[in-house]
Amino acid sequence: MITNDILYLGVNDRDIDLFEGQYVVPEGISYNSYLIMDEKTAVMDTVDQRKKEEYLANLENALNGRCPDYLVVSHVEPDHASSVAAFLDKYPSAQLVGNAKTFQILTQYFDLNLTNAVTVKEGDVLSLGRHQLHFTMAPMVHWPEVMFAYDSYDKVLFSADAFGKFGALNAEEDWLCEARRYYFNIVGKFGMPVQTVLKKASALDIRIICPLHGPVLKENLGYYLEKYQLWSSYQPETEGVFIAYASLHGNTAAAARKLGDILKEKGCPDVEILDLARDDMAQALENAFQYGKMVLAASSYNGGVMPFMEDFLHHLKGKNYQKRTVALIENGSWAPSAKKAMGDILSQMNTVTVLEPSVTIRGAMKEEDIAALSALAEELMH
Repeated sequence: MITNDILYLGVNDRDIDLFEGQYVVPEGISYNSYLIMDEKTAVMDTVDQRKKEEYLANLENALNGRCPDYLVVSHVEPDHASSVAAFLDKYPSAQLVGNAKTFQILTQYFDLNLTNAVTVKEGDVLSLGRHQLHFTMAPMVHWPEVMFAYDSYDKVLFSADAFGKFGALNAEEDWLCEARRYYFNIVGKFGMPVQTVLKKASALDIRIICPLHGPVLKENLGYYLEKYQLWSSYQPETEGVFIAYASLHGNTAAAARKLGDILKEKGCPDVEILDLARDDMAQALENAFQYGKMVLAASSYNGGVMPFMEDFLHHLKGKNYQKRTVALIENGSWAPSAKKAMGDILSQMNTVTVLEPSVTIRGAMKEEDIAALSALAEELMH
């Protein structure tokens, strides 16, 4: 129970291995749905069809013999809307509520009769009785049809995918890391639309946030809003250095670890090192946005750079990486090419400063390379 009138209907998915077919979720994911009980009843979104039977059982139990009057679809992505048809098969009298783009996209998934649908736009209000749902359009957070609903009676914001996180609700983990990894991989490209909807939300008296993934947020809401403000404006969150490496025979890895040791000896407040070939790419992307400074260390390969590094850089570009300082370490026994390949991709990103000079290692690390790494560490500490 969220409030006296708002009930939780969602389910945990502990069977899924890759969310959206690409993100490792060792603690699973939750698909959240909510029921508002008033003179009229409104269901806020459905869940992934993977868990539709459990969800429909939860809904039937919560309704306690009543029929839902409305199904509000705030986001059409299949992890939330792929049970819409099953919902309507069970409750055919319920009216779908969405905006024009909602129904445009929804009919790409289902053959639905929309003659009874309720189309809303920015500022529209749906009355359930004492509960009034005020709709705010949130396009590109992170699909074009996304909308928020604000219940002015209980002061609850139904925030679609915003403020969500990876992990089932019974996962014993802190909100921040998996919320950050979720944000930058799922929503990160769309900072400006997030800023726009945050500005709209700032005018509301919000006591509870109900996202479509992760826990319902009831306390210290300023903390979560502050994080979203920081992330969506692409400001660094942690003082320190993130080192990401792609190593062919282990020598570049050794250089990356050596730089990490030097930075710690010089008093760097935080150093994070990841192997792009073995560690979670989504985690690497999260760390790149978390820190204000990043070091890319890579072996040269086929006249360019190791594919894992190239892939990582394209992920960063696709997620709108910006306002950061990046240092480069390349390794090449006979024709070093990694620096140029990395620099070419970085040059396509907004407000990314590449430190000079870079470090070039030829084969195994030598004393002069350690001296160059120490000089690079000094630059990173400034």
